[in-house]
Amino acid sequence: MQKRKALSTDEAFLLSEKVFENFIEYFKPVSDQKVHVFIPIEKFKEIDTQIFINYFLSRNIRIFVPKIVDTKLISVEIFKDAHFEINKWDISEPVSNVDSKVLDFNYVITPLLYCDKKGNRVGYGKGFYDSFFENLSSETKKIGVNYFNPDEFIDDVWENDIPLDYLVTPTDVLSFFNGEE
Repeated sequence: MQKRKALSTDEAFLLSEKVFENFIEYFKPVSDQKVHVFIPIEKFKEIDTQIFINYFLSRNIRIFVPKIVDTKLISVEIFKDAHFEINKWDISEPVSNVDSKVLDFNYVITPLLYCDKKGNRVGYGKGFYDSFFENLSSETKKIGVNYFNPDEFIDDVWENDIPLDYLVTPTDVLSFFNGEE
């Protein structure tokens, strides 16, 4: 979090663009695919996923974003005219409460604070994404995005934590199948 906060707004945007470019180059998303993508928390300087959303909208790639309803993360499909509001955690969410019930996404682009070399992810401690991941199709690629490559292992992995399949950074796309990079 400290390293992220030390980035200037311009640095964060340029690094976000590089993460986006690496994602597009590696995964090559195409029309009619389904992508679930988080809306960034600006005060935490998360990766700017609006770049992804604009690209997906321009290519007829279906876009879904998270919304917390009660204590559950649902997936709301959005379109160019979608309306958003700020929730109690200062996260922009769609006004709609309609859960798409889609579980066979091609990609789920996931927020994180840190990801280690095995794909173990540290989020914000609410467990929303682990619960969400449990129900996804086994074909869905769970992809973390971060400004920094992993350099340490997470030693307090909880048994219900679900690791990521990939991590995209400004310099790399790391794959975590079978714990291998």
